[in-house]
Amino acid sequence: MTHQVHAFEPPERFVAGTVGEPGDRTFYLQARGGGRVISVALEKVQVSLLAEKLEELLLEANKRFGVNLPEGVLPTSHDNEPLDTPVDEEFRVGTLGLAFDVDTSTVVIEAIEAGEAEADLSGSPLDEDDDDDEVDDDEDEPDDDLDRLRVRLTPEATRAFIDRARRVVAAGRPPCPLCGQPLDPAGHLCPRHNGYHR
Repeated sequence: MTHQVHAFEPPERFVAGTVGEPGDRTFYLQARGGGRVISVALEKVQVSLLAEKLEELLLEANKRFGVNLPEGVLPTSHDNEPLDTPVDEEFRVGTLGLAFDVDTSTVVIEAIEAGEAEADLSGSPLDEDDDDDEVDDDEDEPDDDLDRLRVRLTPEATRAFIDRARRVVAAGRPPCPLCGQPLDPAGHLCPRHNGYHR
């Protein structure tokens, strides 16, 4: 079976979002463009790490290549809209790859379908030994027969994605002030209270 590469270079919209109630949310990356909408499922920790590694990638691109970075996210670029519906999961993400294309001054994000290996966002966002114009953190190339979602973003669009991804992750259940575990609306069994319901 051949794999599909869903490329959006650039997308009209690329966001992280969720479906479901806090505590039972499914996280998605969703790209829209050219009359297509592609949604891929991933874990909350992957969204959080993706935002963190993208921030590191932008800072390193600025340091190494002098790329101008936006100071912050403009209020007009805040995307608070829900995911486009229907949200049809194309595949579950196993690996996320990041690169900075110096020629076009764009960030390339590649979400690769989960194969036999576990979901992973490993390695640093930049390979320090790479002297090419393109900086990549993917040392072990995943199987070529896995589906992929590839997007190319400007630094401004990347900052907007990071901002929304962080807000989506933070919008979950508040932490217990004693143990730090997520609080359900009905409370939880707090280990700091010897298992009494809190």
